[in-house]
Order: sequence, then C-alpha cells, then structure tokens
Amino acid sequence: MKTVTKAVFPVAGLGVRFLPATKASPKEMLPIVDKPLIQYAVEEAAAAGITDMIFVTGRSKRSIEDHFDKAYELEAELERRGKTETLEFVRNLLPKDINCIYIRQAEALGLGHAVLCAQPVVGDEPFAVLLADDLLDGEPAVMRQMVDVHAEHHCSVIGVQNVPRAHTRSYGIVDSQPLSDGVEQIRGIVEKPEPAQAPSTLAVVGRYILTPRIFHHLAHIGKGSGGEIQLTDGIAALLAEEQVLAYRYRGTRYDCGSKLGYLDATIAFGLRHPELAEDLRRLLAKYVTLN
Repeated sequence: MKTVTKAVFPVAGLGVRFLPATKASPKEMLPIVDKPLIQYAVEEAAAAGITDMIFVTGRSKRSIEDHFDKAYELEAELERRGKTETLEFVRNLLPKDINCIYIRQAEALGLGHAVLCAQPVVGDEPFAVLLADDLLDGEPAVMRQMVDVHAEHHCSVIGVQNVPRAHTRSYGIVDSQPLSDGVEQIRGIVEKPEPAQAPSTLAVVGRYILTPRIFHHLAHIGKGSGGEIQLTDGIAALLAEEQVLAYRYRGTRYDCGSKLGYLDATIAFGLRHPELAEDLRRLLAKYVTLN
C-alpha cells in the first residue's frame, strides 16, 4: 500500500451561507484571526506528511492561487519598510517541499464530482480529501491521526463525530461497529437522512482518506441528493468491494460553513493568539457584562 502524499481540497463551492461576503471572495479565504481557512487545512495536510496539494477550484477562486503564490510586490515593500518578521512569515506560508496544483471544476456538480476532477493528478494512489470549512483542531493534527490509521489498516478512512439526532439531516451518517480504539468498521452510509431514518448519530466530517477505486464509483453512480454527485454515494458503492473505516478523531471541530461556527472558531483561536488573547478576554467580558 502506497503512503498518502496527495490531498484534494474541493474549493469550488459558492459559499452562499456567507453572502454577501463570499460574492467575490471564496469562503475558504475567510480569516480565522489572521490566517484564511484554506491555510489551516493545508497546514494540517502538511503536518501529515502530504506534499502535493490539489485544489479543485471554480470561478472567482483566483485569490486562493494568489495566496499560495509568491508575492513579489508585497515582499519588496515589506523589505523596504524593514518588516523582517512579517516578510519571513509571507515567504514561508508553506514548507519548501510542497507542490500546489490547481484544477478547474467547470460546473458545480457536487462534492463527489469535485473529487472526481482530481483523478488525473491523483492517479492510482490513496489520497486525502479535506474540506476547509471544517476546521479541525487536534494534537497531533487530525489528518496525521488518519494517515496513521490508514497505514495500519491499508484501506479508506472517514473522519466521524457524534451529532445530535435532530442534526442528522445535515450530514452523511454511518452505520458501523467498533473495531478498535476510535476505529469502527462501516457497514453502511447514507447522505442526510431524516432523524427517524438515520442508522446512527455518527456523522461524517470533512476529512477522508480514500483508495483510488473511489474514482470508478464516482464516475458511474450518477446524481443523488440535491441533484448532485455525492461523495457519500461513492463511498457506499465502495463498501461493496473494500473495507472502509470510520475514525473518531481526537480534536475539536469548528463548523466554519455556518456563521455561528465561524464565530466560535474565531473566538477560540483568538483566545490562544499571543498578541490578542489578553485583550480579547477583556473585550468578551465587556459584552458578557452588557448582556
């Protein structure tokens, strides 16, 4: 079994829940304190030993490419002003051995289709998928944890967490049985079931390690929930051929695809920021007092 060296970042979505902020700027570029969501996801992948970052983009996503590109004018201006520390930060957004690859998803046909678009670059290798609006904070990094599970079991691994039963209609939900500590054997998976029909409350979050066989199924399953090609449906088809595991990761998830989750992450990361933590605590105390 080959090691996981490639990660796919589906970033072609419209981000409608954050309009008008995302009208001309990708939701993946929304900042949590002083770094955009996409950078947190790329750093998580890099911490797992992944070197090829594959971005599946759409229209109005150019700023993601610009963010990870060299900024000659900015660097020259920072150097002229003597902003040495900031200059080094800008120059070292990514480790030197990281490759950024961009693929255009011409039409928004769903998460499964976005992953399928990466097939020419991924080839015949296992690969990771990270959804940047799921900000996962773990130690070690959640993708590092999942890569280790993959190395032990040599199969697809899906990140999961328990959710309230009333929320199952917002997630892919797995039917599984315990295999070892934090790892479960998936017996079935369904996209966004109503609470009464959900096989469990174990929900898929935006982290996956998949075998290349998934591409075959994504190319043949057709449209599912919402009239889109669903990654969940591809995984359900894969289950008929291969073992797929659910992994209860160690860490905290911030759903930055929702406004409240985004604010939660901003406060949590702000309270650990060396320059802001003390002042932010005072600021929050002021608003708590007022209300």
